[in-house]
Amino acid sequence: MPAPSTPPPAVGSVEEHLLRVAGGDQDAFVHVYDTLSPVVHGTALAVLRDPHHAAEVTQEVMVEVWRTAARFEPAKGSARTWAATLAHRRAVDRVRSVQAQRRRDQAALDADVPRPYDEVAEEAEGNLEAARVRHCLGGLTDTQRTAVELAYYGGLSYREVAARLDAALPTVKSRIRDGLLRLRDCLGVVA
Repeated sequence: MPAPSTPPPAVGSVEEHLLRVAGGDQDAFVHVYDTLSPVVHGTALAVLRDPHHAAEVTQEVMVEVWRTAARFEPAKGSARTWAATLAHRRAVDRVRSVQAQRRRDQAALDADVPRPYDEVAEEAEGNLEAARVRHCLGGLTDTQRTAVELAYYGGLSYREVAARLDAALPTVKSRIRDGLLRLRDCLGVVA
């Protein structure tokens, strides 16, 4: 059985080999991979601090180096710098992706957790609020109280309140406005 053939030792810089990879030379990629993958992995590991994610990013970046070798421009920097930049960008994207997934997972968990609900406390608080409103309504004039009650508790429009009270529309609007201002002051509502 013949021994497996190994490519001859690489001659030339990684930049020269990268330019050959851009032309589709698979043998040149072996040298590029052997030279740049440690740089890529180290950069990814420094950002991610997780060996499994760093290995995945290294694989993704080396595939990107193969596919985009034609974009490498030696005049702008070394092949190591180019590959490290690709690795850094991809690793940062991975960090952001993992963080976003964790936020989505946490939001889903938070949405599934039933909120504690104290029915007795809610009812007591509602009763106290209703008592405060009744007390403040008692401080209005009879005409103001009647107009406010018809509009807000009866669900009537200004025109319907005016017709029911046999009063002019501007008068009803003034009564309701004045009544609401007094209620706001009595209840301590900040506008």
